[in-house]
Amino acid sequence: MARIYVSAGSNIDRARNIRLGMKKLHAKYAPLTVSSIYDSEPVGFEGDCFFNLVVGFGTGDSPQEVVETLHVIEDQCQRTRDGIRFSARTLDLDLLLYDDRVIEEPGISLPRREILRYAFVLGPLAEIAGERHHPIERSTFARLWAEFDKSEQRIWIVPYELGLPKEP
Repeated sequence: MARIYVSAGSNIDRARNIRLGMKKLHAKYAPLTVSSIYDSEPVGFEGDCFFNLVVGFGTGDSPQEVVETLHVIEDQCQRTRDGIRFSARTLDLDLLLYDDRVIEEPGISLPRREILRYAFVLGPLAEIAGERHHPIERSTFARLWAEFDKSEQRIWIVPYELGLPKEP
């Protein structure tokens, strides 16, 4: 069984969409390890702030099957795919890691490049998988987060629960 990590983000009806997306992930892949929920400003466009988190779980599904499932869940949350990369989202689910596999093929790039670029991905990932090593960088996610320049991208923990299932 592969250990995988998925990032989740929303800035449209964000509490509802994050809650719905996590319930659907939980129904398919429980048990989940769920990070804190972080609030962050949008990157690459002007808009409302995002809720972001990372979830980890085990699966026998292939990376392609996981990505297909993530797209179905996004679609169930009325995700539009209009081609604009940096824009408002009802729900964005991205496969970050699939064990230590390095994959570069249409539709799948692992480990996801965003891990090293964005505080709202690396911070929550380090929270729940800090001891794991980045498959290419070979540093732990805790170390990568400690060395990350947080001055350009502020994130802060959401101080209330959204009723998400939090399992070890």
